[in-house]
Amino acid sequence: MKHPQKALTSVRINGLSVPGRYADGNGLYLVVDPSGAKRWVLRIVVRGTRRDIGLGGLRVVSLAEARGKALEFRRLAREGGDPIEARRKAKDVPTFAEAAASTIAQHRASWKNEKHASAWTNTLTTYVFPLMGDKRVDQIETADILRALSPIWLSKAETARRVRRRIATVLDWAKAAGHRSGDNPVDGVGKGLPRQTERRGHFAAIPYKEVPQFVRKLSGVPTNQFARLAFEFLILTAARTNEVLQARWIEVDLDNAVWTVPAERIKAGREHRVPLGPRVLILLQKTVEMTGGQGLIFPGRSVDAPMSNMIFLMILRRMGATFTAHGFRSAFRDWASECTNFPREVCEMALAHSIKDKTEAAYRRGDLFQKRRELMTAWNRYVNGEADNG
Repeated sequence: MKHPQKALTSVRINGLSVPGRYADGNGLYLVVDPSGAKRWVLRIVVRGTRRDIGLGGLRVVSLAEARGKALEFRRLAREGGDPIEARRKAKDVPTFAEAAASTIAQHRASWKNEKHASAWTNTLTTYVFPLMGDKRVDQIETADILRALSPIWLSKAETARRVRRRIATVLDWAKAAGHRSGDNPVDGVGKGLPRQTERRGHFAAIPYKEVPQFVRKLSGVPTNQFARLAFEFLILTAARTNEVLQARWIEVDLDNAVWTVPAERIKAGREHRVPLGPRVLILLQKTVEMTGGQGLIFPGRSVDAPMSNMIFLMILRRMGATFTAHGFRSAFRDWASECTNFPREVCEMALAHSIKDKTEAAYRRGDLFQKRRELMTAWNRYVNGEADNG
């Protein structure tokens, strides 16, 4: 007899009540149990052995879905694979959200602070998980990524670029962990996204000639004294916000006028010694009288709680300024270039910048500390109006 092909129909299936096995064709059967329950079974030969593979009950797997699964399993068996083993492995593949959690956990130790992990979690939770968080990571395609990025690609350009990089990192982790194969689908998403307007390349900076006047006005800003002292300290040391707000007394050697910032707070990832100029030592003397020289140098609500990293921005807004706290580093660099004769490498090391030239970096052993001390002393004098350098 000729083997049946798509012998079952929805109408016929609904009318079946006698227990038994009813063929649809190509090894697919609908089994009616004595209890009346109906379920799908596929009979195929897997690596020379006849196997019956359950495809699920009729209530959750329709006739069309059963046929689709049967076709997929038959193809896999013809190619020498084992559908049961493949299905077991599929259950072990994490969702994108689960893969993201694993990626964050593995990278957390290399990140400088917990805020980085929070930023990853928050952006992926907001923009990615609602669309593909529950999707198996081996099923993520370029179209999924396009749907996640399109709504924010122009309206939140910088955030969108970060989300794109984070999705790519998660999928790279998934491939390395054996959950994916082939190219990263993020690589092709750019073809479906519009061109973004050119991004800003630098932080808004105050002209160096205006820095002395700014510091004089700073003392009259209505904010707490620690915030004013910390801001002036940041300007005089040309340090970054995070480096200053988390600075601790244990890092400071007042006798030798040195502040040693640990590697985990330096962007370049290596310890940075900062020579403290005369005005900075005066600021620290004021601070030590208030803190007793314990814990944070510029504490927030308690000795071990730093101020918010928005504190300097709030001060600038109260002063009506349009530049950023980070921009004072640019002002320092411009002043050093235009108003002093210190070599370029001295100025770059004062900002804890990495040496981009690999050959130069390989031979650079010292940190030019004494020359940097002279540079920072000159900057202290300029900021406090003790020298006419520009």
